[in-house]
Amino acid sequence: MQAFSQALYRVAQIREAERIAIQDLQLPALQLMRSAGLAAFNALRKRWPNQRRLTVFCGAGNNAGDGYVLAKLAMQAGFEVKVYSVSDVLNLKGEALTSFHDFIQAGGSVLDFDRQLKPAGVIVDALLGTGLNRQVSEEYTPAIDLINRAGCPVLAIDVPSGLHADSGYVLGRAVKADLTVTFIALKCGLFTGEAADYCGDIVCSSLNVPESVLSKLPATAAFLTKTPLSRRPRTSHKGHFGHVLLIGGNLGFSGAIRLAGEAALRGGAGLVSIASRAAHCDFLNIGRPELMCHGVENQAQLQPLLDKAGVVVIGPGLGADAWARAMFEAVRASDKLSVLDADALNLLATDHVKQDNRILTPHPGEAARLLGCSNQEIAADRFAALNRLQTEYGGVCVLKGAGSLIADQRAAFVATNGNPGMASGGMGDVLAGIIGALLAQGLSPIDAAKLAVYVHGEAADAVATEQGERGMLASDLLPKIREFLN
Repeated sequence: MQAFSQALYRVAQIREAERIAIQDLQLPALQLMRSAGLAAFNALRKRWPNQRRLTVFCGAGNNAGDGYVLAKLAMQAGFEVKVYSVSDVLNLKGEALTSFHDFIQAGGSVLDFDRQLKPAGVIVDALLGTGLNRQVSEEYTPAIDLINRAGCPVLAIDVPSGLHADSGYVLGRAVKADLTVTFIALKCGLFTGEAADYCGDIVCSSLNVPESVLSKLPATAAFLTKTPLSRRPRTSHKGHFGHVLLIGGNLGFSGAIRLAGEAALRGGAGLVSIASRAAHCDFLNIGRPELMCHGVENQAQLQPLLDKAGVVVIGPGLGADAWARAMFEAVRASDKLSVLDADALNLLATDHVKQDNRILTPHPGEAARLLGCSNQEIAADRFAALNRLQTEYGGVCVLKGAGSLIADQRAAFVATNGNPGMASGGMGDVLAGIIGALLAQGLSPIDAAKLAVYVHGEAADAVATEQGERGMLASDLLPKIREFLN
C-alpha cells in the first residue's frame, strides 16, 4: 500500500479523484482501467502463484471492464481462462466495451452465465463494483450464490459484489472473497460493518494517480493506530494518574461494574472507586482489594464521591429504575468529564441532552435508540450514524461493532483489530473502564477513546492467538490490557 492509503474515502471522493486525474492530469480513463486490471492480475499471481486456471464473472459496468483486462492478461500469460457474462455484453459502454473488444481480439471468448456451471481455479469477481447502492438484482444473485458455494479461492475487483463500498453493508447478497484488490484509495466500507466477512485480505493500488490528487480531498476517516503513552516520572504517585469513579451495578448486575472497575485499574488509573447498590458493597472488591467500593442509594450519598473524582464512568449494570435515573441525573448535573456506556446511554436516549465533555460508547442497538431509528438503519451506514451521534449528542462517540468507529467533531477513525471472540458479555464494560482510566491520566477525550479501542482490540487478538476465540471472557483481556499499555 502507498503511504496515503492510511486514509479512507467514500466512493464519491474516489470518483472525484478519478475525474481530477483524467481531466486535469490527462490520465486517460482507459489507461486507468488497464492499470486496474494489471494490478488485480499481479495480486492474483502473488497470492496464488501455482494457480493457472481462472473463472472470471463479468457484469455490465467498469468493474466488468477491469475483469476483461485481467482475463486478457491471464490468457496472454498462458492461463486457462473462462469468462462468463451475467449481463448482455451489449450493455457495455465506453472503456469497458473497449476492454471487452480487446479481450475478444486477443483470442478470448465470453460465455453466457449458466447456473449449472462449475468454476475452476481462482474465481475473479468483476460483477458489480463500487457503484452499487441498492439491493442486488435478481439478475446477479444466482452468480453471487454460485461463487460463494463453488469452493474456489475468490479475488474481488475493487469491492466484493453486493457489499456497499461506503458502509460495509451487504445489499441482500455479497461475494465472499479471499482477496480484494481495490483502486486509487481505500474505501470506508471495506473496514466496517459486515465487510470483515466478505473482503478477505485487502490490497490497494493507486493506479499511478498521484498522492497530490487525494491530498486535495478531505478523507472520511483514518485507521486507528496506537498512540504510545509517555513514560512515568520516577517520582510519580497515585495522585498524578487520576481518580475514576464508576457508577453502576444495580441489583443483580454487580459483575458489569466490577469488570469496568478492574479494567480502570489495569488501564493505569491512580485511584478507582465504585458506587453501587449497598447490597453489593461488601463483596464487589473480593479478589481485587484495590477497588474502593461504596454502597450508594441516593444522590446525597453519591455527591461526595463525585466531588472527589476527576472522571466518571456510568452505565455498566446501571439498569433503568429510579435508582439508575437518580445516579444518571447526578452525573449530568455535575458536569464531570464522563464516559456513558450501556444503560446510561438508554437513559440519555430519553432526554437527548448534548454535552461536549463526555464519551459515548454505544453498540448498534444503543445507537439506534439514541437516534430513534432501527438497527438496520445503523448497519446500512455506520459512518452516517456515527456522524449523527456526534452531531446530536456532542463529545466523542465510539460506535462499537466489527470495525468500531470513533469520532469527535473534527475527525473519524476506524479500528481494524479485534475478533469474534469479543462477542461475549462484559467486553463493553471493560472498554468503558479503560477509557475512564486514560481520561484520568490526562489524555484528551478523542485520544483516550482511540487508544482504549485500539488496546481493547489488541488484547482480544492476543488472547485469541494464545487460546482461541471461542470461550473468550472479558476478564481474559485484563492482563493483556496492562501489557499493551506498557
